[in-house]
Amino acid sequence: MMLVANSCLATLMFGSAMLSLTSFTLQNDLKQIQYQFPFCVFIGYATYVTCTIQNYSLLLQAIYRYLFIVHPNRLFWHSYRIQLMFICISWIIAIALPMEYLFTGEIIYDVDNQICQMTLRFSFSVIYMAFCLFGIPVSMIMFIYFLLVRYVKQMSANVRPTNTLPRAQRDLKMVRRIVILVMILVTICFPYQLFLIMSFFNITPKHNFRIAFIFGDTAMLCVIITLFQFTDPLKMSLMKIINRQANMVIPAVS
Repeated sequence: MMLVANSCLATLMFGSAMLSLTSFTLQNDLKQIQYQFPFCVFIGYATYVTCTIQNYSLLLQAIYRYLFIVHPNRLFWHSYRIQLMFICISWIIAIALPMEYLFTGEIIYDVDNQICQMTLRFSFSVIYMAFCLFGIPVSMIMFIYFLLVRYVKQMSANVRPTNTLPRAQRDLKMVRRIVILVMILVTICFPYQLFLIMSFFNITPKHNFRIAFIFGDTAMLCVIITLFQFTDPLKMSLMKIINRQANMVIPAVS
């Protein structure tokens, strides 16, 4: 539950950072001005940080499910203290990874797109960003899913205790949901990945970030809806709050 809550929080933070950038871009467009607002660079940095936190939070969930299925007797990972420690480590990594761009001045104001981002081009920083923010967590999640599918198939072929196989299949379903979330992000954010590759050949369109962010905002909405749909405790808690408020309003009206 703690790891799921971490993913939900990371998604909301990333969505808030994206919304901040988009709102300032819209404001400048409506006023027809080219103006770098005071916290433009910091918010640009925050988008990289929160995106990293979100991706690695999904990786933590996948690792947890893998250990829970393959090594059910090792209870150290089940401890909330251990989970909190790994969450803190992932946050520290996420804050530290993009810090290079902040201090080297690579996050700059893009006049055409009216946002502060790192210029896409063939450079170590861009490759480093793509590898650390996307490449590592996505590839590891897919690899863990492959290992779990093979492990569950082996369990099905062998004789196992009655409750072991259903539990493994249930946890595999949870990892499959994580993979679905990752595939949603990868698919809808494909324009950003395409522009990233095109930047290596200096053929990116003028408003590349605007186009990519439209798809990115759509991806965030889809991820939030999917997280809500997949997270039964969150869904039940929200429904209880809604029902409680509805019960409070009805007597007041009557």
